[in-house]
Amino acid sequence: MTFDDVRTLVLAWPEVEDGSSYGTPALKVRKKMLVRLKEDGDSLVMPGVPPDERDMLVESQPKTFYFTDHYRDYPTVLIRLSKAKRATVEPLLRRHWRTLASKKAVRDYDEQ
Repeated sequence: MTFDDVRTLVLAWPEVEDGSSYGTPALKVRKKMLVRLKEDGDSLVMPGVPPDERDMLVESQPKTFYFTDHYRDYPTVLIRLSKAKRATVEPLLRRHWRTLASKKAVRDYDEQ
């Protein structure tokens, strides 16, 4: 995957817009960060992943998922886009989008 692939995927969802965060491209929902590209240009900073789930992802798919000490105390996982598959990344993005989008947007999306 690439950031453009992620961008194309999530911009189809209600209330998602382009933005930036820490000087890198980001995708936001109602001005809150859904996901951003890490400075290395190949990793996504993916919030909304609890530490226990993050640890399981890192252990089971270490080529795709990782985290650094900086993110240790945050519900965040890093995803290597060059190793990631849409089927793995999309559910994480969708789940986080559902927490950020308005209830109406989620309801309307679910009714499609």
